Amino acid sequence: MWQWENATAGAVAGFATVASVHPLDVVRTRFQVYDGRSNLPTYKNTVNAILTIARMEGLRGLYAGFYPAVLGSTVSWGLYFFFYGRAKQRYSDYGKKNLTPSLHLASAAEAGALVCFCTNPVWLVKTRMQLQNPLHQAQPYSGLYDAFRTILREEGFAALYKGIVPGLMLQVSHGAIQFTVYEELRKVIANSRYKGTRVDAQSSGELLNSVDYAVLGGSSKIAAMLLTYPFQVIRARLQQRPGNDGTPRYMDSFHVLKETARFEGIRGFYRGITPNLLKNVPAASITFVVYENVLKLLKLMTQKE
Repeated sequence: MWQWENATAGAVAGFATVASVHPLDVVRTRFQVYDGRSNLPTYKNTVNAILTIARMEGLRGLYAGFYPAVLGSTVSWGLYFFFYGRAKQRYSDYGKKNLTPSLHLASAAEAGALVCFCTNPVWLVKTRMQLQNPLHQAQPYSGLYDAFRTILREEGFAALYKGIVPGLMLQVSHGAIQFTVYEELRKVIANSRYKGTRVDAQSSGELLNSVDYAVLGGSSKIAAMLLTYPFQVIRARLQQRPGNDGTPRYMDSFHVLKETARFEGIRGFYRGITPNLLKNVPAASITFVVYENVLKLLKLMTQKE
């Protein structure tokens, strides 16, 4: 029963993913919250945003919020794969029966909800640190610890869970769609490659290579991203730092929906989709390639012992 191995492989995969694509995450976040009425720099496109941030803020700007991003991604993926693996074991009666697509969906949704409650404070801090820029009027956070301390002092504990509602909807639906597509495509590819032999989810993992995992990870990520992206925009806008007078830019999810629809239309819910695609498609491939290979290595090491 691979439980701690799942968590370890997921954590390593999460770290590798963040380290490789973080500048695109910064650009994505800034595009998401830009509504034309806030004091954020205006960028023409993804390339212009990267060049402008590099020129005005340097490498530090491109890697703003890197530490909470590493912490959040490593912990999130570690917990996700752990909870997901445990849920699959439970739903399959510990390997006695094959999982149906609906049970894969339930496993992923359950894992997503648990991870969201554990990591929302970290993602809030990451979002705020990524939005700090030369036009920002408030005293910037000097680091991860200072951010948590300042938020608790100025806004209270509840502020750490701003955006939890769209965050839950995002985590549950995004993870459920991504992992269901991933698992089903994995079986389809394995079955098509080994015709005449029925391959289940467990054995299919031993028949595929790193290129297969990269394609599977990217494809499943695109499907999930296009369907759930508006939740990301809503969450990012809710997690912005309040103004100098302590008034938040948006009061709740409904306020974001109403204001975004009114002033920006449907396009507003897909702001930052380009850097998001550029970031997450290769990121998903990296995540699953690292995860599957680290998991195989850990299994071999455990078996040898």
